[in-house]
Amino acid sequence: MPELPEVETVRRGLAPVMEGARFDEVLAHRGDLRWPLPKDFAKRLKGRTVSGLGRRAKYLLADLSSGEVLVMHLGMSGSFRVERDGSAVTPGAYYHDRSKDLTHDHVVFRMSSGATIRFNDPRRFGSMKLVERARLEDEPLLRALGPEPLGNAFDAAMLAQACQGKNTSLKAALLDQRVVAGLGNIYVCEAFNRALLSPKRKASTIADRRGAPNDRATQLVDAIKLVLNEAIAAGGSSLRDHRRTDGELGMFQHNFRVYDREGKPCPTRGCKGTIKRIVQGGRSTFFCQVCQK
Repeated sequence: MPELPEVETVRRGLAPVMEGARFDEVLAHRGDLRWPLPKDFAKRLKGRTVSGLGRRAKYLLADLSSGEVLVMHLGMSGSFRVERDGSAVTPGAYYHDRSKDLTHDHVVFRMSSGATIRFNDPRRFGSMKLVERARLEDEPLLRALGPEPLGNAFDAAMLAQACQGKNTSLKAALLDQRVVAGLGNIYVCEAFNRALLSPKRKASTIADRRGAPNDRATQLVDAIKLVLNEAIAAGGSSLRDHRRTDGELGMFQHNFRVYDREGKPCPTRGCKGTIKRIVQGGRSTFFCQVCQK
């Protein structure tokens, strides 16, 4: 599933053609994605202007002139394709042709900016929902989310407090969206390697008995921010389904230090360890047993 950098990359690709633009036409080729589309979905969007396009965790949030917010999630295989004058943006070197099967273009937005935006989702695990802006904080999809890992609220003190007394693994804590929003398996593995911390370590070990942060908490927060910023700059990671809105593949997978590198030498300078794969909570974890303690 696309993680925070992939969703942020999509947001940045959509913003120039959506922000300040009006929905001139909305086509919903089916009544449901993961869940049924909102009642009168196309009618409620048509003629409305997008005042801003934001992101919360792995959700895209389009503020509308109607006072509603269009909440969108890519799911496992969802992607947006931006077209102008009937032609897709010219792809770059990492492009691979997408399926020409138009039956997977479930929702189409024709914007006053002159762009046509197609939401393609073969597996239909994505979603779109309309929520009143005044009730957004109470929206079930969003209300339990923790702080944004790139926001000012996410620091060593906050993370240590959230992990105080937790007997779960540190990896399980970071994947808990109530602790920090938007982190996924790939970037958690990468951050652990940069912070030289074992994913098997107990979450409580980054805090003292009072919940104050230690050096581990500081190193981990710094590593998380660094990895996420680098991944966003690279356009995210392309494993199976992720595409940017211009059709290009994300490139951060070429910078993986540990993820999907089982048996390869550890990239940490001076370390002679080998990347190992274990399973935690049903997810693959990649790390070096030598330098990650």
